[in-house]
Amino acid sequence: MTTIQDIHSAIASEGYSPRVLELIDNYAKDIENGRANFSRYTLPEHAGLCTAGKVLIGASVVADYARGSLTAGSDAAGGPGCCPNWQIDEAQEHAIEQWARAARLWVDDSDAILERTYGPMIAQGAEAKVYYRTGDTSVVKERTSIYSVWQKALEAIALHNYLFPETAMHVTGFTRDTDHLMRVILTQPYIKCQRLATKQEIDEMVAAKGFRDNWNGEGVNYTSDRIALEDMHPANVFIDEITGLPICIDCIVKFV
Repeated sequence: MTTIQDIHSAIASEGYSPRVLELIDNYAKDIENGRANFSRYTLPEHAGLCTAGKVLIGASVVADYARGSLTAGSDAAGGPGCCPNWQIDEAQEHAIEQWARAARLWVDDSDAILERTYGPMIAQGAEAKVYYRTGDTSVVKERTSIYSVWQKALEAIALHNYLFPETAMHVTGFTRDTDHLMRVILTQPYIKCQRLATKQEIDEMVAAKGFRDNWNGEGVNYTSDRIALEDMHPANVFIDEITGLPICIDCIVKFV
């Protein structure tokens, strides 16, 4: 069976050739089918990675390669001799774009295409642009990275899916917007908001998932033994009109 190390070696010698693209695609299928795994994820977290789809898995393989190529001969976990985050981030962004273009997962002029295909932009924040056509069951997002490196932005999608499967994100491609920011293109279920969640409702929701409040009682930052949640304010946590339960649309999520 092909290992991630085999793929890294192939990228180093061939770039993103058709053979390497096939290796990455097959590895992503092995991940989805349970024949391979990323060691950083537990089994339940791994399900969140698979829900995000093979595009996210492929990008994660490429991001791992970019980091490894920079930190060869140093402590890959970030110890002495490791490259600074900005350099790792730039290398990962460049590698993901190269791979996405070669694999035909890159979309040029995405703003216009998404609006024409999926409806008008209905919201825009620091992290995402959201497109939606009335009556559709999903929204489409262009999501940029607000993390120290792109690898963490990819991990955040998998971890979101693990924690909040009712609003799971499925990655379909990559683009660069009019501000030249690289963005992930993804779909997410459309949730009809009854109202914004209260702090108590958010506290109870995350406590049931093993989290505790970690920011002076303000209720926007939570932590567990493995994962940290930030930006858990009511604009990101709705009460679902159908179930009457709090539901997280988006937040900052990362390994502790």
